[in-house]
Amino acid sequence: MPIEQHAPELEGIVSVNQEILELATGFGGEAGPAEGPLWWEEDKHLVFSDIGNNRRMKWVPGQGVALVKEPTNFANGLTRDCQGRLIACEHGTRRVTRQEPDGSITVVANNYRGRRLNRPNDVVVKSDGKIYFTDPGFPTPGLDLDFNGVYQVTPDLGTITLISWNFSRPNGLAFSPDEGVLYINDTRRRHIRAFDLEPNGMPLIATDRIFCDLGGERPGNPDGMKVDIEGNVYCGGSGGIWVMDPHGKHLGTLVHGAPGTTNMAWGGEDWRTLYFTTRHTLGSLQMKIPGVAVPAKR
Repeated sequence: MPIEQHAPELEGIVSVNQEILELATGFGGEAGPAEGPLWWEEDKHLVFSDIGNNRRMKWVPGQGVALVKEPTNFANGLTRDCQGRLIACEHGTRRVTRQEPDGSITVVANNYRGRRLNRPNDVVVKSDGKIYFTDPGFPTPGLDLDFNGVYQVTPDLGTITLISWNFSRPNGLAFSPDEGVLYINDTRRRHIRAFDLEPNGMPLIATDRIFCDLGGERPGNPDGMKVDIEGNVYCGGSGGIWVMDPHGKHLGTLVHGAPGTTNMAWGGEDWRTLYFTTRHTLGSLQMKIPGVAVPAKR
């Protein structure tokens, strides 16, 4: 599939004549797609959620795909905290969890002011240990909360703060490399919003702005989102994965051929491999700029 170039700056980010690889297929189902790819630096493999089959998989270069865990409470987005512990958004239990080194599970968040969360979707961790996650789901019948929220949880898990409540369907989220900006996309509105952050990690509401509109005639909506070390933003949009500069300019589209992109992860030996999931597949391509790495086990 082609890589569409919309601005000359794209040449410094990706070789536009390379092939986008399909690494594996056959995932997803009625309960959800492949999601949450995450590079596991110590063992040099990629883990990802197979939501529809209620399991976690791994892809090992040169070996292929293998089962890691089953069941997973229909886990979606995955990341690691500053100690390298796995953080997961669980659809089935409507909670965010942390896996400890001994394999036990700690609940990061499962309610807001006594009311159960909707359906935690994606999660990121700031370098100071604060955890941010999106919680769409409303207006699905039977939920306790009548809004779709974005939350911050303190490193000690003692305080959960609602930081935004006016998204139609909040989904992927990411920090700029200096962590001065928080990007959150809205799947239904097909755009990314940006917030400047205060020193305590809370968004300055007055800076709330549309970073980029990713709509178009072709299928594909914002979902998972990632940033490289130079501040370029990568997100699913109309036609494939959109590449935007730090100002929101659309530089090009990575057209992988699937109807939508569910999430992405940086990985590989030099963090220049961009892995991505679609509803049923896992793919990758090589970039010229490294991505922002996730923490590894210390």
